[in-house]
Amino acid sequence: MLKEIKILRKHGKQFIPDVTKPVLPFTFKGRPVISLKRVDEQALVSCCPTDAISVESGIQIDMGKCTFCGECMFRFPDKIKFVNDYKTATNKREDLIIQVGEDKPLKIDQSLIRKEIKSLFGRSLRLREISAGGDNSSELELNATVNPNFDMMRFGIDWVASPRHADGIVITGPISKNMAEATQICYDAVPDPKLLILVGTDAISGGIFAGSPALDRSFLDGKHIDLFVPGNPVHPLTFINGILTLTRKIKSQ
Repeated sequence: MLKEIKILRKHGKQFIPDVTKPVLPFTFKGRPVISLKRVDEQALVSCCPTDAISVESGIQIDMGKCTFCGECMFRFPDKIKFVNDYKTATNKREDLIIQVGEDKPLKIDQSLIRKEIKSLFGRSLRLREISAGGDNSSELELNATVNPNFDMMRFGIDWVASPRHADGIVITGPISKNMAEATQICYDAVPDPKLLILVGTDAISGGIFAGSPALDRSFLDGKHIDLFVPGNPVHPLTFINGILTLTRKIKSQ
């Protein structure tokens, strides 16, 4: 017992007391910021492997396509930087497109949240994760949400194995052809009303696999997406803060 007490005193509490307040290291690539400095726009666009950077209406970065590789920042450090802001989940796909000269946190639009979400899932939420052709990076980070550090279960939010016991599904991966039918079956098995959440660049846009004949993203056609969680992979705090803002009666992230 004395040995355990000494370890506890030395290491302190392992869990994060308030998941809305941690400050991540400056090396963490969160929200991108595009300065007004003039650069070779075509060179900037061509350095992105997923076409996340465009210049049609001013330089902009689509966080739904960005793999956060940092190549644009390395090549144009005075033009692009990634701040350590991890609260980047949103329920509006267009909000993931960062415009030049913009430096403001992303928000979840409370007016777009379905009324039943807060009333039914505000105290308890069970989610079924589907790895639809994912590379296991975001999957590993989602597993970390329930470890002793982040402890998402303290908020009544947990993962379940069966869609019959779930309140919604969380999709990671670009949705490959061999997972398209399974994804649909899993979604249909979840009782209504249900949440649909896309986690990671691959799920949101296809990522580096976008346009591949090996994908079948038709599952998403016509469906309402309740939450987009960008990242490659996502950070556990990004997911947890997004879920809490979506389901709990709080005004902002």
